[in-house]
Amino acid sequence: MKKRGVRNEKRTGVYMNNSWNRIIYKLWAPLYDRVFNSGAFAGARKKALSDLDLKPGQQVLLVGAGTGADLPLISGRSLSVTAIDLSPAMLAEARSKVKEGEKITFLEMDAQDLRFGDETFDVVIANLILSVVPDAERCMQEIVRVTSHGGKIVIFDKFASNGRVSPVMKVLRPLISVLGTDIGRDFNLLFLPYKEQLSIKEESPLLMRGMYRKIVLEKN
Repeated sequence: MKKRGVRNEKRTGVYMNNSWNRIIYKLWAPLYDRVFNSGAFAGARKKALSDLDLKPGQQVLLVGAGTGADLPLISGRSLSVTAIDLSPAMLAEARSKVKEGEKITFLEMDAQDLRFGDETFDVVIANLILSVVPDAERCMQEIVRVTSHGGKIVIFDKFASNGRVSPVMKVLRPLISVLGTDIGRDFNLLFLPYKEQLSIKEESPLLMRGMYRKIVLEKN
C-alpha cells in the first residue's frame, strides 16, 4: 500500500516524498524569492493574480504558500487569508511579508491533507504546488473539496505541454525531482475527475513556451 505523502512512479523514475521535500525546501527558503519571485517569475505571478475579483471578507486559502510571494499581490483588500505550507522555514519567510493590519493565519500543513471543512474557502490559490507535492491527485482532490460552490481556484504551475513529455524532459524528470519538483505532470489528468464539478474559466501560457500556465477554475 502506498503511504500518503509518497509518490512512487517506477515508469517515470520520479520518487517524491514529504520528508525529502521538507529538507529541500528548508535549503530553498533563503534563496527562493531570488529565483521564483523576481524577473519573469515575478511578472508571471502578477499576471496569475492580477484580474482576480477579490471582495472584502472573502475566505482565501494559499495552498503551498512558500515564502509568501503571493501575499503582497492580494494584500490591502480586507480579506481573511489562510496560508499553509509543509515547510516551517518557508512559513517563517512568509510571515516577514505580512503588512500591518492584514488578517493572515499561517499553518504548517500538508497540501495533500487539508485540515479544513468542505467548502470553506471562496478562493483557493494554488501556485507552484501541484508540481511539487508527492501526490498531485490527492492535492487536487483536497483543493476542490475545500472550495465553496461558486468559488474559484487559481493555479500558476508547470505542466507537460498537451500531456506530452519530450525525450529530453523524460531524461531530466527524475533528476529534477530530486530538487523537489516534477516537470512532467499532466493537468488534463488532474482535471478529468472534476469535469462535472469545475469549469475552466481561463487557461493561458505565462512562461517557457506555455510550460508554466495560468489556470482559473470555478466550482459549479
